[in-house]
Parts: sequence; structure tokens; C-alpha cells
Amino acid sequence: MPARKKKVKAEAASRGLDARRLASTSPPASVTALAERIEEDGGSVLATYRDPLGSNWQMLAALPIDRVEPTPYQRNLSEPHVERLTKAMEKVGRFLDPVVAVPVDDGTYWTPNGHHRLAAMRAMGARSIVALVVPEQEVAHRILALNTEKAHNLRERSMEVARLAEGLAALDDRPERDFEVEFEEASLITLGLCYLQNGRFSGGVYHPVLKRCDKFSGAKLPNALAVRRERAAKVLELNEAVNAAVAALKEKGLESPYLKAFVVARINPLRFQRGKTVADFDETIDKMLGSARRFDAGKIRADQVARSGGPPPEGDA
Repeated sequence: MPARKKKVKAEAASRGLDARRLASTSPPASVTALAERIEEDGGSVLATYRDPLGSNWQMLAALPIDRVEPTPYQRNLSEPHVERLTKAMEKVGRFLDPVVAVPVDDGTYWTPNGHHRLAAMRAMGARSIVALVVPEQEVAHRILALNTEKAHNLRERSMEVARLAEGLAALDDRPERDFEVEFEEASLITLGLCYLQNGRFSGGVYHPVLKRCDKFSGAKLPNALAVRRERAAKVLELNEAVNAAVAALKEKGLESPYLKAFVVARINPLRFQRGKTVADFDETIDKMLGSARRFDAGKIRADQVARSGGPPPEGDA
């Protein structure tokens, strides 16, 4: 086994701007224009400065709450989380965690990481909300990097990525691989398309396989997305075959929360290929589909299932 490379630690206080320089120069015309727009929209610029890491200009501003909306790509709202946030903020009597916002052409401001805080403030009847306003609209597309409000599970992450891919495909025809930062991982697009068709899809059992065979494409994003829809359809077909195998095991009297993970592990052709990091998607899924259809529950012993483990299914479909 090759020796693991030691991560080089940056020298202390060696990067970015000195604290006294964050607001020491005049902002460019584009930032001044944004400040004027915020004032015209009924907001108020509280501070204009450069961020301490990349020296990019941004501003702290109070925005009318009816001008702020979540990006159309992100996860669904969690009502219990909104309720917890509302109670916490009511108890403290303060809003201490600004959302990130970017201006969009329709006169609103998108927040890629403040959906729940925004909903909580609205639930309390707030008139305004404090935001870190970033001039560049493309920052709103980097949801996974910015969304620190609440930990994502696989379902939420992949659905956000799939929605983002669909939204960007209508705007940008660059190669899919050019969006690696925005999408984070190629398999998330495919899994997200599966979840959008079947909200109870248990993608966690397929994620390890897809991570090894589902890669970013050099095709233009709209064309690549069409291929991904075909891949999602194939994964959902595989899921149906796996469900049938799980049902056969249950009919035999075997019970375990890991039955689905057990079946997928048994039919995974990559499980013994430890050194191989890249596999062909269609070849891999076709082999798994054939194995799932031939799965013989009669040959499975209870002790084999008992020894198995894996991610509990997020759904049961």
C-alpha cells in the first residue's frame, strides 16, 4: 500500500488580507451599483468590504424580507426545523446569523443557504432580514459549498444537485465536467433524478456503486442531462429488481433492516475490485440488473444476513 501523503499545513496568518485592509479601498463600480439597487429596493447597506480569504467584494445589508427567496434548486423545507429555529430565535430575541444572498434580474435576492432561517423570520412576522450580499449571481449555484444551515443527507444533497443541473441546462451549454464545483459529485445528479421520480427511493445502498462508475461527462450539459435521465431510469429499474429479491427473502422468513443493502452487496460486481476506481456505468448496472433478476432467495441462509450490514434504507421503495 502506498504511503499516504501528509497534508501540508498552511503557514499561520499567511493568506488573505490583513483585517485593516478589508474596507480600506473604494469598491468597484459594479459593487457601488449594487448598493444603489439595494437602497432602491427598500433595503439598507450596513457595510461594504472585501472578504478576508479571496479579497472579493461583498456587503452586509438589511433587505426587505419579501424581496428574499430561496434558490429554486435547493432542498424542500423541513417544517420541524423551521419550528425549532422559530422557538430559538423567539427565546433569544435576536437574529444573529445572516443569510447569504445574491441579486437576480427579477428584482429579488436568492439565498442559497438561508431557506429555514428565512421561513422562521417570516413565521415571526419580521419585516426585514440581514444578509451577506454577494454581487456575483453564479455564487447562488454553488449550493452545496455554501449551505451550512443544516447537515444534508444523501437525499437532500442529490435532489438539490439534480434540480440545479436542470436549471443550469436551460442557461448554459458548457460541458458537464465544467460544473464539478457546483455539482460536487457526478453520481449525485443521477441519484437526484431517481429521488425526483420516487421520493422513497433508498439511494444510500446504490451510492457506493455509482461513485465508482458514474463520472462527469465531456458532453454539453443539456445533452449530458438527457443521458443522466436514461441512467436514472436504469437505476430505478434495478431498484425494482432488488425490491423483488428483498420480497423473496422476506417470504422465506428473513427479517433485517439491511436486507436491501445485503442484496445490493451480493450483486455488486465491483465489490472485489479493490484497486479499480473507475468502472463503466452501463456495464456495471446491467450486470447488477441481471444478477438481481437471477437472485435465488432459497440459497441465502439466515446467518449470512445476520452478518451483513450497511446503510439503513432512507425509504422502502
